[in-house]
Amino acid sequence: MTQPDRVIPTPAQEQAALAWLSLLHDRPSTGDQLTFSQWLRADPAHAEAYAQAQVVWELSESPAQTLADEDACALQGYLEAMDRPRRPALLRGAGALAMAACLLLMVSLGMGWQPQRWIDDLGADYVSAPGEIRTVTLADQSQVTLDADSAIAVDFSHGERHVQLRRGAGFFSVTHTGDPFVVAAGQGQARVLGTQFEVRLQPRGAQVTVLSGRVGVKADRQGPQQILTAGQQVAYADGLAEQLHAVDSEAQLAWRQGWLTYYKSTLADVVEDLRRYYPGRIVLLNDELAARRVSGSFPSKDPQAVLNSLQGVLGFEQHQVLGQLIILR
Repeated sequence: MTQPDRVIPTPAQEQAALAWLSLLHDRPSTGDQLTFSQWLRADPAHAEAYAQAQVVWELSESPAQTLADEDACALQGYLEAMDRPRRPALLRGAGALAMAACLLLMVSLGMGWQPQRWIDDLGADYVSAPGEIRTVTLADQSQVTLDADSAIAVDFSHGERHVQLRRGAGFFSVTHTGDPFVVAAGQGQARVLGTQFEVRLQPRGAQVTVLSGRVGVKADRQGPQQILTAGQQVAYADGLAEQLHAVDSEAQLAWRQGWLTYYKSTLADVVEDLRRYYPGRIVLLNDELAARRVSGSFPSKDPQAVLNSLQGVLGFEQHQVLGQLIILR
């Protein structure tokens, strides 16, 4: 006997199912329960959407808590940056159910709910959107290629060309003018006169990769300087620099041509990169899975295809919600 084709709910039906699930977890009235029963029976796709919503709800508690806490803190910072009266962080301490509801709210709003991005962009001069590689020419004719979802602030005054990397990564092709060119990222900075190099923010610091020329890198603005030349890289965090080492800088910087290249990188690092190219959220729940190693080159323009490829090798599960959230476990 042939099996019936699986019913595929529409995004609108998925959203309705999530709304019903939220309502039913919050002491629904008899009328609400009756209306829900009628909705559930009205279309087989409704039942399928509700079943999927239940799975997502069970998965969402932990990432919802994390994302809600992060966004609550970032939103408070944004309000303070706008010099408005201090407002209470309404997302804190509301309990696991409220956190899950907050996650669903963020999913429904898509990229509109990103307080940390608002803070970064508030003081930025140039910004690239998720999935966008953008090249800008500065006043001195130096060029900066912004990786997806990146932001910089530029200040050419006081005899120094100063760029602050506020989010993401930038590849700098610096024109020689005689004035120092400094890129600040985290607590440290990279200082050059004429060269090509990348600065990439990391969780507690930054990483500098040199394609050509010479770059002086300080893990702390008052600390000692390391000199990097072509094909060298160094990372720093919390004011301390690692030992510089040789890298294939062309491969490391292939994102400019639309490729992400890895050699024995953790899946967590790969997912972190893919987040810049995905117009929503990607949440990785399994710590053991996050530590698995990945090697290869992948096209950055299609994060979903990259995840599908890695899923075939690593065997993790994917759950998608409304085209805005991917949960990996």
